[in-house]
Amino acid sequence: MNMNEIGKVILRVVLGLTFFIHGLDKFQGGIANTAGYFDSLGIPGFLAYVVAAIELIGGIALILGIGTRIISILLALIMLGAIFTAKLSLGFLVNGQMAGYELDLALLAMSVYFILADKTILSLDSKLANQNN
Repeated sequence: MNMNEIGKVILRVVLGLTFFIHGLDKFQGGIANTAGYFDSLGIPGFLAYVVAAIELIGGIALILGIGTRIISILLALIMLGAIFTAKLSLGFLVNGQMAGYELDLALLAMSVYFILADKTILSLDSKLANQNN
């Protein structure tokens, strides 16, 4: 295994952990609050449940390396939605009350990387693909 593969695994696990924690926080913090926030932005509140579930389950899937490309597409769409509906008007950095879109942009870039990248050796995707050959 080369250093590039190790870097991809670290990046995938950190991205997965970040989304998992964000999804967990939405549920633990009261998903109804998140749904209300979505409504205040003009987004149907039920989508808060969808977003939180994708973050939670998708985070676990990324950590394990299952469906990495598909999960990354979903997470990239969530980040685009967050940037353009909630964060862009706040600016790149913190405005004093809320974070800007800097983290969302970094998570978007990481997700796009995994949309474009090959499977890593240390992933269940890779192990499953090898069993089918």
